[in-house]
Amino acid sequence: MSQTALNLTAIAIFLMTMTALLGPMFNLSPTLPAIATFSLLGLATLDSFSLQGKGGTLVLDWFASFSPQHRDRIVRHEAGHFLVAHLLGIPVTGYALSAWEALKQKQPGQGGVSFDDTEVASQLAQGTISTQLLDRYCTIWMAGVAAETLVYDRAEGGADDRQHLHTVLSSLGFSAASVELKQRFCSLQARNLLQQNWAAYEALINAMRQRADVAECRNLIDSLTVTSSPVI
Repeated sequence: MSQTALNLTAIAIFLMTMTALLGPMFNLSPTLPAIATFSLLGLATLDSFSLQGKGGTLVLDWFASFSPQHRDRIVRHEAGHFLVAHLLGIPVTGYALSAWEALKQKQPGQGGVSFDDTEVASQLAQGTISTQLLDRYCTIWMAGVAAETLVYDRAEGGADDRQHLHTVLSSLGFSAASVELKQRFCSLQARNLLQQNWAAYEALINAMRQRADVAECRNLIDSLTVTSSPVI
């Protein structure tokens, strides 16, 4: 069962427990907890087998949308990816800040930044990749976590980013220890880039909140960054 389905199951159990406890106080029918629970469990099952986790992600994202901090974390996380990718010369082609936007752009999760990854895909298809290009992409993948950590001291998102990095490095023959070293190194690189270009980062966050298009975001970064060319 996917993590999304597990989350839906947990919500179903929580709702069943709370409605069972509070139902008598508000004269709620005892059938309501059962209906709510079976509906959510049914959605979790359907989502696991038919929707590949997307339906559950939309539901969970809707619940999370009531938290301003959650939304702030998402935009800061994705802005970290966007800024670092642009600084390192990797073209950004789009971004999403909610599960619905991500679904429309055929991206997984509750948000994301899309890149023109033609070059890296071509090299990986041949079973090799230049050290410079690999370091750039690893730094971009870790930039969301780095951005969250700079603001909140810890990251809640980024599991998919870490998994992507681990999968790619493992496929290239990196040992587990080497993968961890690369992850830490690239996290530090991303952190440094963000700190050096903090004004551009904050401005980008505001632009992305207003759903500025990619070209506007790029121009904004170029007008404010102190690092205008790839440093890795």
